[in-house]
Amino acid sequence: MVPVGPADRFDAFRALADRRGRPGDRLIGSLAKARAETADGPGVWAPAAAARFGLPGAAALGPASYYADLAAPHRDRHIRVCTATACFAAQAGRHLADVEDELGVITNTASPEGDVAVQAVRCLGYCYAGPAALDGDTPCTGPTLAGQLAGREPLWAPEIPAADDTGDPVLLGGVISGEPTWQVWPRTVTARTPDEVQREVAASGLRGRGGAGFRVAAKWATAKRAPDTVVVANGDEGDPGSYADRLLMEADPARVLEGLALACFACGARQGVVLVRSEYPRALARLREAVDQAYADGHLGPSVQGTTTSLDIQVVEGAGSYVAGEETALIAGLEGSRGCARPRPPYPTERGLWDAPTVVNNVETLAAVPWIVSRGGEAYARRGRRGETGTKLVCLSERFARPGCYEVELGTSVQRIVAELGGGLKDGAELVALQVGGPLGGFLAADALDVPLSESGLSARGAALGHAGLVAFDQHVTPEEVLQHIWQFAAAESCGACSPCRVGSRRGLDMASTGTPPGQEWQRLSRVLAEASLCAFGRRIPPAVHSLARAYGDRLAGWGP
Repeated sequence: MVPVGPADRFDAFRALADRRGRPGDRLIGSLAKARAETADGPGVWAPAAAARFGLPGAAALGPASYYADLAAPHRDRHIRVCTATACFAAQAGRHLADVEDELGVITNTASPEGDVAVQAVRCLGYCYAGPAALDGDTPCTGPTLAGQLAGREPLWAPEIPAADDTGDPVLLGGVISGEPTWQVWPRTVTARTPDEVQREVAASGLRGRGGAGFRVAAKWATAKRAPDTVVVANGDEGDPGSYADRLLMEADPARVLEGLALACFACGARQGVVLVRSEYPRALARLREAVDQAYADGHLGPSVQGTTTSLDIQVVEGAGSYVAGEETALIAGLEGSRGCARPRPPYPTERGLWDAPTVVNNVETLAAVPWIVSRGGEAYARRGRRGETGTKLVCLSERFARPGCYEVELGTSVQRIVAELGGGLKDGAELVALQVGGPLGGFLAADALDVPLSESGLSARGAALGHAGLVAFDQHVTPEEVLQHIWQFAAAESCGACSPCRVGSRRGLDMASTGTPPGQEWQRLSRVLAEASLCAFGRRIPPAVHSLARAYGDRLAGWGP
């Protein structure tokens, strides 16, 4: 018998869907439409949606029961309340109970009258003004959130504050000063070669801004410019605490698309996809408008700017899942399946979307490409620090005196970002712990901020750069509450594809809920999570918990490494 390796793994759903015209995101869209039209559970309406594409009921029941947007009850009035880290830190999570009391609806259920449903989500991208909720697609934020949803208080949802700390922004030029877009792409597609674009990005040292930090040019090269290559702009990597992607997609969507077009050109791809989180409805609308305009202006289509280059880009809406931002889980979602991480190898650049070579880059990563191609890779490489070049968008949470999105050079001191850019904490509150890089990034104590904002600098302190969201915790939130919040997030968002993470996250939550030091049991569980989890989600849980224990010291005895 010939052994079957990972590259030869047979996927029955993918094979059947391939024969049925690859419904992919159309299946997810059909499920979302069916969900909005009924109060019944997925078992009632999902099989019919699958049948319309010639698929068995199980093909629809899988995603319908997996994605939060499809599994949660919906009614005529659907309210999504953010329970992610920054909104939790704003009021120690009490806002959720306040909303339930005001509306008379328990989270993730519908009202007795059946007209209102409340869903807990993570995150809505209003970390600078939390706590937050979406009433339909209408945002509400701030201390009066419950009153706004009850109609007693005026709606309040400020725009994202944005500022540049570099003197020459790579990413925020369009947001702050209205720098025009689609200036680099026409010159490139008519007068330059894919090799030239590849060389400039390689010279820049640009690394992915989605958390993994992989060299962008190296990832592009592994696709080998196969004729069926696809490039995906990942706008679904929603680390709670970061709203940089939302800012770029809403305020400067054409720059994101221009970066995607340049990436497609360098990779020899004729197809691009932008996946946008469903929690970002305005970003979804702005990107779709920008795509339509790009086609009208000749930047996309069968003959771009009169050349032989063909490029089509589509915008796809996510369905509510944190892990679905991981590149293999994202691809599974685009194919219409559950957004679970897949074993590697094969890597997506070898066999990704429908087995085609697929390059996945974060939105912020792609937004830097036009500047690099225009100004040169060496100019970009002179910024930041050796090995980690360029600039980064840093997002400060609501607890800061001056919350907002700041563009800084990599290597900038975290202490300076907190004290000078953020102005310390508002209302004279005392900073106790700072979360960096999302819920599974890591924590720094208030007296340990003399560290450069870089992957190497933060990892040396047990944290991670991630999306570079900074969430401040003050003295009004206890370490036990923060610990339990981390485990609640881990247990709720684990995709369930591997038992170490699926079982381990729930076991960790049980241990954190007892309030007693876990001792040796946690040490054993920590090793299993770190060594046996399928993807970075499960592997990052122990370092995040360990860093929290270090930040709070003796107050979380027993949870350290």
